[in-house]
Amino acid sequence: MIAVSELEKEYHVGDHVVHALRGITLSIGEGEFVTVVGPSGSGKSTFMHILGCLDRPTRGTYQLGGRDVSRLPQDELARVRNETIGFVFQGFNLLARTSAIENVELPLLYTRAGAVKATERRERARRAIAAVGLSDREDHHPNQLSGGQQQRVAIARALVNNPRLLLADEPTGNLDSATSQEVMEVFARLRADHGITVLVITHERDIAAWGTRTIDFKDGHVVSDVLNETAAAQKA
Repeated sequence: MIAVSELEKEYHVGDHVVHALRGITLSIGEGEFVTVVGPSGSGKSTFMHILGCLDRPTRGTYQLGGRDVSRLPQDELARVRNETIGFVFQGFNLLARTSAIENVELPLLYTRAGAVKATERRERARRAIAAVGLSDREDHHPNQLSGGQQQRVAIARALVNNPRLLLADEPTGNLDSATSQEVMEVFARLRADHGITVLVITHERDIAAWGTRTIDFKDGHVVSDVLNETAAAQKA
């Protein structure tokens, strides 16, 4: 699913060069549940932004589904994001005055082929809402939902375009420990039941332990890459 080779990312701040990524080489198979852990400034979010086609590497290559996307023009990158990748962030970013199911429908209004018909939008949104266990909350507004439920709506919104890859950047950062477990259980089920490749960025070790594989970043390097299939399977 993902293969990066000698991936580097540099940022120029005045005369100073910040080396965010320093020659990352790794691959992630289809259907893996990978967690990326490390302290602030370790390069993990930069790595996710490149995997999500939100940024480009300074050097190296990134292949997604066998296609080198590291040097694609912006319109092609937008197409890859729209058709292949779903994003979940720390902030839920839900529209306050619209229902859960209407929030989930929103990406279907902005596809490259134009807005999806209303009946199909509703059907696809209902499937996505059901996949995160919120069928009985689809008509609720965000202020009527708990933090965990709001994040599950955000996950459903990321799923509505049927992505092959789901990227989550600190998705439990605004949640307590019990609710964080609830959200991670959703990711585990999506991987187990639907075969979606899931990559979660976190700085919390207990959250990272949910992955079938955990990659540890420090100072722009991968310092460990450990399989954890048994523990993740038990939690799923």
